[in-house]
Amino acid sequence: MSTDTQTLTLRTNLADYPVTRAMKDGRVTSPLVTLDFCGPKTAHDGFKPMLRENAYDCGELAIVTCLQAIAYGKPFVLLPAPISGRFQHRCAGFNRELYDLAPKDIEGRRVGVRTYAQTTGLWVRGILKHDYGVDLDKVTWCTSDDAHLAEYSDPANCERLPEGASIPDMMLDGSLPAALLGNDMPKDPRIQMLIRDPETAARAWFAREGVVPINHMFVIHRDIAHERPDVVREIYRMIGESRALTDGGAPDPYPPMGFEANRKGIAMAIDWAFEQKIIPRRIAIEELFDETTKMLAGK
Repeated sequence: MSTDTQTLTLRTNLADYPVTRAMKDGRVTSPLVTLDFCGPKTAHDGFKPMLRENAYDCGELAIVTCLQAIAYGKPFVLLPAPISGRFQHRCAGFNRELYDLAPKDIEGRRVGVRTYAQTTGLWVRGILKHDYGVDLDKVTWCTSDDAHLAEYSDPANCERLPEGASIPDMMLDGSLPAALLGNDMPKDPRIQMLIRDPETAARAWFAREGVVPINHMFVIHRDIAHERPDVVREIYRMIGESRALTDGGAPDPYPPMGFEANRKGIAMAIDWAFEQKIIPRRIAIEELFDETTKMLAGK
């Protein structure tokens, strides 16, 4: 963090998305704060440095990483500003030429996921448990990477794959019967979604729950939030204006802005993270925010 007589400059980890483009191309700016977009091209590559090395003052974090950060005492505060979110029903697949699986059929099998604490994994496992009756403890979750928090260890029913293993390739060759994959899901005609007709299932789930699963949210270092609540409010304004300037439509509805508007979705993430042994205790929603960020509302 650096300052001059007029503006605060913050080291920022924020990737390129349609909703952040206006912040990054200069259409949305502020006289109070300059965001130095010095993070890596792929935002999740900056999560470990942010939490382990204090490499960034603010930026996006996966919702699961946010929950773990607060649970393990990291000095960050959430803004109720989702940076990315999507329906997750389409993020579990298998090779239809080798297997014919319904959701319950993954019990007793090995299923790949990049990290057990990956946000996509949280949401898909929760849907499989609560909507399809899958006993998650009867699945061996095969991972290829560590969680972002050094303090966290995977549950006992996790297995680390050999270094260099490709979960998409292992799903295609059948050495993993199924996998939970987001943007890494192969574009291959052999892939069958574990949840049949996932788009219809997701729309029905949204109609019932009223929640678009959050992937990433914006966070800021607690000291900055305490010392400069005006800057926090200004960043929130910038995110909202950038979202309003987004060109084109996303395939899914977008998570809303605002504390109360996101309460149900965040509460669901907390409950499922605790159930899945991703956080050591059930966090109160208010622990994630401070007095300034709890007052921020959507527009």
